Amino acid sequence: MFKYIVRRVLIFIPTLFAISLIAFAISVNAPGDPVEIMTTGAKGGEGAGALNEGAVREKEKLRRELGLDLPVFYISLSNIASPDTLYKIYDKPRRESLERLIHTYGNWEQISDWYQSLLALDKSAKAIAPDSSIIRLRGDSAVNVGLSDMRQEIMALFLSQEDVVIQAKFKKIDAWLQADRNQQQGSFLQTLATPIKNAQASFEHMKTSATTWKTWIPSLKFYGRNQYHRWFFGDGNWLTGAGANYTEGVIRGDFGRSYATKQAVTKTIKRAIPWSLFFSLTSVILAYLISIPIGVKAASQRGSFFDRASSVTLFMLYSLPTFFMGTLLLFTFANPDMFNWFEVNGVKPSEGYPDGATWLERAKISLPYIVLPLICYTYSSLAFLSRTMRVSMLEIVNQDFIRTARAKGLPERVVIYKHGLRNALLPIITVFSNIFPAAIGGSVVLEFLFGIPGMGQEILLAIQTKDYPMIVCVFSLSGFMTLVGYLFADILYAVVDPRISYAKK
Repeated sequence: MFKYIVRRVLIFIPTLFAISLIAFAISVNAPGDPVEIMTTGAKGGEGAGALNEGAVREKEKLRRELGLDLPVFYISLSNIASPDTLYKIYDKPRRESLERLIHTYGNWEQISDWYQSLLALDKSAKAIAPDSSIIRLRGDSAVNVGLSDMRQEIMALFLSQEDVVIQAKFKKIDAWLQADRNQQQGSFLQTLATPIKNAQASFEHMKTSATTWKTWIPSLKFYGRNQYHRWFFGDGNWLTGAGANYTEGVIRGDFGRSYATKQAVTKTIKRAIPWSLFFSLTSVILAYLISIPIGVKAASQRGSFFDRASSVTLFMLYSLPTFFMGTLLLFTFANPDMFNWFEVNGVKPSEGYPDGATWLERAKISLPYIVLPLICYTYSSLAFLSRTMRVSMLEIVNQDFIRTARAKGLPERVVIYKHGLRNALLPIITVFSNIFPAAIGGSVVLEFLFGIPGMGQEILLAIQTKDYPMIVCVFSLSGFMTLVGYLFADILYAVVDPRISYAKK
């Protein structure tokens, strides 16, 4: 058994590595820029969409802290036209636009010149005072052209890849420049004439010097320091974690910072998971203690009144949705107009526990809060497990070894509970292994209904706020606890059924 456990634990390593790769892929490909999400609401500079120097430095600092200034993975398969430094362009839409330009033209040097000319143009536009005069154009369509319009067109050039679209935007900008010259109204657009001319020249050079053949030759690039390595092992020593500045790595339980709260994800997990684990574990224990005797008795007395009555009752319980049962219990037993026996919301008083209260005193204080949610957690599992136990026991009582035991004159109680029960527990053990990942996920409906500060509430909040570090953490922990549950089930199989042995013959 010990050797089998060691082998299973060793198998965990590549499985956990695969889980980490999937979790990291989710976090990397999630929509939105983490830095922009975490700095939403930061004070900007003058003008629409502009940022002051302090905000820019803050974003760059946060990007380094999150490790987003590194390549994504150890290896990158691309083509010889693509540079190995494209990851340094932090803006994701701009980077994707450049990647499409590389695929279209294949000449990175000229594409880089085009990008630099746009940066120079954008810098010149940002240097103009925001209260510059407005150019009024009259023609087929009357529009007002201001600084914000010009900046919007410049930003659109960063994200454009098609020749027709870029030419159309340059044509519009040239029309604004010509109108400004003709009307002699305001001179702010004329300061952009030279940068715009340089950008047009860079674009034409990029088109005429295309080398698309480079996009067909593959290239494999290697990166020792990358986002995945930092995410998994931390930014310190990869083996010991010493010298870590911002993260110790997932391997040491550090899943990064929450986008919503800006706090460590593990801090939220440690606060929420005890309640989810308590309700999941307690409800399963209660369900097993009640359902196993019911299932065994119903199987041993098949067709009796108890069997029929328990079947009808359990099917009714199993068909009731948890939110309906929870609401019904609250209206009945936490209602001043009915029976005000229990509390409506939470797991403890709003003012907290008294100072110096023992764990027994705290349990007594929390008891009115946890009775109703514990009933809701338990009843559906109770119905399912009882029916599973009954079906499994019916298969066992018709086996030859049970008939042999009865033929020997053994009491019926000994036949059922000593010889039959152990063999009938195998399907129940399989169900029990699911408790571990369930404890990580919690119950979103019940925790929301009863105000339980558990993992269900945190997952719901993470989905609503697009808090991907929290989602990835729950995904990774659920995968790990699933492996633990399977290992625990295998051990229980061997304990319950002596015929199961993991030793090599």
